[in-house]
Amino acid sequence: MAKKPGSKQRILEYFLANLGKVVTSREIQTASGGAVEWARRVRELRNEDGYQILSHKDRADLKPNQYLLETITRVPAFSRSISKETRALVLERNGYTCQMCGVAAGDPDPLGGNRPVRLTMGHIVDKSKGGDDSPRNLRAVCTNCNEGLQNASPPKPDTIHLLSQVRRATISDQRAVLDWLLKKFRLIVVESDDSADKN
Repeated sequence: MAKKPGSKQRILEYFLANLGKVVTSREIQTASGGAVEWARRVRELRNEDGYQILSHKDRADLKPNQYLLETITRVPAFSRSISKETRALVLERNGYTCQMCGVAAGDPDPLGGNRPVRLTMGHIVDKSKGGDDSPRNLRAVCTNCNEGLQNASPPKPDTIHLLSQVRRATISDQRAVLDWLLKKFRLIVVESDDSADKN
């Protein structure tokens, strides 16, 4: 019995069958057999296999979630070379939080579904434009942002706005923020004399 082609092969065959035509992310996912990580397979085809698959980041006339394979000519590819140590350093530095939308690893997926948020490495300057795999060119991003599913990320709040939101929160939510900050910065709570006197 012949082995069924994997999602990456199906996506490649779909692009080749639609050479020179604009296709959408939904069409690609359908062609992949419904693969959840279809966008990763597209990046592998582009970055590792050298297929010139263009997106709105490459051409202004393409909209988000549109892709185009212009030619079957392949460019020299590069392999993924981000070490586990570099991944760990970047995730720790970024607080295990997506640097585009702010969700944290393990949070419920804001776009729905049963899977929790997963973080991956995103390049600040894309490798196709000369970026490298060094920690200074990497940031933690959730799979939704990395795959372009969240087309617009909200701006980061300034200090006054952030503090005003914390002040408006309930005591239990304020404690949750405090616990998170203490854990993030590895600080220890020291009970004040007032609280000790109350016990």
